[in-house]
Amino acid sequence: MACAALLCNLLVAISQEGGAAPQAPVPVYPAAPAGAPPVAEIADAKATSAAEMKRYRERLPGSDVGFEMVPITGGTFVMGSPEGEADRKADEGPAHEVELSPFWIGACEVTWDEYLQFMSKLDLQARRGGAAKEPADDWADAVSRPTPPYVPMDFGYGVKGYPAICMTHFAARHYTKWLSMKTGRNYRLPTEAEWEHCCRAGTTTAYSFGDDKAALGDHAWFFDNSDAKPHPVGLKKANPWGLFDLHGNVAEWTLDAHDKGGYAAAIAAGGGGKLLDPVSWSTAEYPHVARGGSWDDDADRLRSAARRPSSKAWKVQDPQLPKSIWYLTDARFVGFRVVRPLREPTAQEREQWWEPGVKSIAEILERQRFGGR
Repeated sequence: MACAALLCNLLVAISQEGGAAPQAPVPVYPAAPAGAPPVAEIADAKATSAAEMKRYRERLPGSDVGFEMVPITGGTFVMGSPEGEADRKADEGPAHEVELSPFWIGACEVTWDEYLQFMSKLDLQARRGGAAKEPADDWADAVSRPTPPYVPMDFGYGVKGYPAICMTHFAARHYTKWLSMKTGRNYRLPTEAEWEHCCRAGTTTAYSFGDDKAALGDHAWFFDNSDAKPHPVGLKKANPWGLFDLHGNVAEWTLDAHDKGGYAAAIAAGGGGKLLDPVSWSTAEYPHVARGGSWDDDADRLRSAARRPSSKAWKVQDPQLPKSIWYLTDARFVGFRVVRPLREPTAQEREQWWEPGVKSIAEILERQRFGGR
């Protein structure tokens, strides 16, 4: 590496001595056009109020890949577990009242069918093979994509219909940026409050189907029934709101940073009253909150209020230095689903949703935009 760098510097010096101007680096990903991307028309995706929201199917333009979005009208619920709940952990409280604005959420976890369009640039490959260019492609093509992985990131579990796994918190967020540019609709990760609201689906019990762990096998893939692997999405019973796999299969990223002290700081910052659309932003790579438990977890970790903080150990086997900003070699249990808020977000909100909040990640991302590491 050092010899290559010295040779590069020598060649630059020779060219400058000869009077040639140094060449500006050419970005791998071009700048996006001005303005917002055009919206891919879907009649049922249009709404100006909660009363107008409908379930709709989003299709990734230029492909036959799609996913279902379910309307959630918002409202108030109690977030966190009560002190008397069995298997309760300290970071699940204090229980507190939260009010949420309307949004749509994915009926299922994001699958490899969807994620590989972004991660492996399948949309670009299709165009090189003769597929027509879509109206928003110039915006989507400006979004940086993951570098090639060292090993297949499904780890042999399965691809078709299976939940995408092993992406970093940043990678999941960046996928939602690409998806937003591709469709013209604003997608992001769910906040922790939105996720729990959807998992509970109007219930106050430990699980969306009650308190009895014995019934969990009908609703979730977990340690006792998973055969040590994730499964295709949507095979277990849906919860009362028509959402699948919120308990188990893969744990799911949320936007929020994890506080080992639970929600006490957020409640205090909010003055002790009801919290409106809360989210805990972070400028650190770890820890963020994953929810729902996974195929590799015991039943208690699948409760509606259970939380899991991310850690550096999730990519300890990554051979790269610096370690990848895209992949988690040791978190085969984590994936995500997407949310789309009814209200049009501000530019600042979109930046918080999508862009790196960590300086080191931002620096690596910028180098990779120009073909570096």
